Amino acid sequence: MKRDYYEVLGVSKSAGQSEIKSAYRKLALQYHPDRNKSPDAEEKFKEINEAYEVLSDTEKRTAYDNYGHAAFDPSQGGFGGHTYTQENGPFHFTWTSSGQNSFDNADFDFGGFSNPFDIFEQFFGNPVFSSGHSRSRSQLKTYKIQLSFLEAARGCEKEIRIDGRTKTIKIPAGVDDGQQIRFSDFILYVDVLPDKIFKREGNDVYVIQDISLKQAILGDVIEVPTLDGYLKVRVQPGTQPNTLIRLKGKGIRDLRGGYQTGDFYIRLNVVIPTHLTLHQKQILKEF
Repeated sequence: MKRDYYEVLGVSKSAGQSEIKSAYRKLALQYHPDRNKSPDAEEKFKEINEAYEVLSDTEKRTAYDNYGHAAFDPSQGGFGGHTYTQENGPFHFTWTSSGQNSFDNADFDFGGFSNPFDIFEQFFGNPVFSSGHSRSRSQLKTYKIQLSFLEAARGCEKEIRIDGRTKTIKIPAGVDDGQQIRFSDFILYVDVLPDKIFKREGNDVYVIQDISLKQAILGDVIEVPTLDGYLKVRVQPGTQPNTLIRLKGKGIRDLRGGYQTGDFYIRLNVVIPTHLTLHQKQILKEF
């Protein structure tokens, strides 16, 4: 019997993406087979990555919350039995949600999920371990590139200099901080700079928008920055502090195949005035 994914990562069912990511980071480092030599380390490592693969994905997490492990059983019409491929310029991404994957000339049964070592490398970048699970990619040179938040979210073209040659490369939309992109002759490590406006959690994007007390009480139409420019949004009369407005499908496209896109959330911050005239105070008292 498979353990509950929330139990595997040691988080509650109401945990946010940042908490899930933090729990995964700690456990994945603890049980990586090149670091932990206990007999059951590899099985625990695969279990941890399987749980993270589901709970870090909005669609999979919803399916799991509704149907449990049956949601990923191909015999029951779950996520299993599908291979997703995305081609973007020089990139070729393949995500397989069922079957076995070949790794280090041995067959590992990943229980219908992706190669757990790939997930680990995507999350941590290029891990420094004993190379007990090294592959041909370890022989390729790794270069680092810095991207702005919007460049990573939208995708972009960049000119880089490799071995004395200038190359134009395409960065796929949705790449995240710490991920690696493999080309035919090198690997690119992505460093995404923090943004002053946008915050990413999984494929969802959050922005904090200030509104006045008057706007919160009476309602208004405001302009809010999104990944695609400014958008007019209606503030309903009687809006409470920290109200979330959800723009479905306006977040970041899933890098693993582009079949789903995250949501965009606007958190309304009601700004309370701190300096009032005597007249203004009197009006508020009467109100």
